Amino acid sequence: MSGTIAIIGNSAGDLQALVAACGLRPVQVHIDQLANTPRTPVGIPDALLVDVRNDRTILTQVAAVKRRYPSMGVAIVARALDPELMLESMRAGVSEAIPEPLTPGAIQAAIGRVVAPKAVPMQSRIYAVIGAKGGVGATTIAVNLAAALARAVDDALLVDLNFAAGDAAVFLGVEPRFTVAEALENTHRLDEAFLRSLVVRSRSGLDLLGASPRLSPGTIDSARLRALVEFVGRYYHAVVLDVPRLDVSLLDALDAATAVMVVVNHELPTLRSAHRLVGLLRQRFGDRIQVVVNRSDKGAEIGVEDIQKTVGMKISHVFPNDYRQAVAAINRGQPLADGSQGRLPESFHSFARSLTGQPREAAPAPEASGLFGWLSPKRSSL
Repeated sequence: MSGTIAIIGNSAGDLQALVAACGLRPVQVHIDQLANTPRTPVGIPDALLVDVRNDRTILTQVAAVKRRYPSMGVAIVARALDPELMLESMRAGVSEAIPEPLTPGAIQAAIGRVVAPKAVPMQSRIYAVIGAKGGVGATTIAVNLAAALARAVDDALLVDLNFAAGDAAVFLGVEPRFTVAEALENTHRLDEAFLRSLVVRSRSGLDLLGASPRLSPGTIDSARLRALVEFVGRYYHAVVLDVPRLDVSLLDALDAATAVMVVVNHELPTLRSAHRLVGLLRQRFGDRIQVVVNRSDKGAEIGVEDIQKTVGMKISHVFPNDYRQAVAAINRGQPLADGSQGRLPESFHSFARSLTGQPREAAPAPEASGLFGWLSPKRSSL
């Protein structure tokens, strides 16, 4: 057995050695650090060991800790197990009591009964979404793809890397207490419990690690970000990264990505940018690059076939245009992919199914147009 055990109220200092003798990591903390402060110096401990031998009034604060961390197991150390103490302890949320004389075996057995079993780490699929140009709807794609994946594989995480101006929280109707900044500052002590304390669960069942206004492009330690991306991939079946297109320092963090998706539309300036961006990314990530078309319009002068020839690769998916429905979803703080009615929500579910190996409806055939002469790399300055 391994894990971090927070020790509270131990004025004698004898519990740390006993806990360490069990192969556990003892950390002496004050009750206020767990009950009241926004962040603790040790993240979320695996269990709490409370010494009430000299002061049992501390149990009133233990109840506040249990309300904040309901899954955390709590054991007390007491001189004797009198009925009044046991009743107070149960009301506070304590599930184990260890009377004197204390031994490593007794402590290990009690802690083993209160520590919740940890989830087995998994290998997930990580999808990075990046817009070829500002305003193409990359965040819309990232949010709704993540929401659709959460339904397809039961759990998913969206990481908003648009540090200074990330809007994913607005799309999901949540207000994160913690952000990517806190995760990056604490990569040295990341564990599952700490990760779960940083993310916020949306009504969609999708977890979000929100953007931080404290960070700006070019200031991110790429090694820390890469470590974070690789770590979250162990605890979610699917991870979607909403990536800003102008921060090349983030490229190292995308090495763990299963696919890097470039979002384009039918506009010529976007395709000029996509031509360059896709070329750069393919040099780095090879066949992991995908191109998706957002707000597709079958009547557009520049057709899907033209887009494919311009960017030099096949389009992976085409999302239909439904501006009114998309805006209404944003204003409600509820992803389109929460529902299944309409072409646009179904398009996200279809794409998620294809990414996870589930049956997918056939994509519409790309339409040709007479404007490809404008876009051909042989005849343009792309």
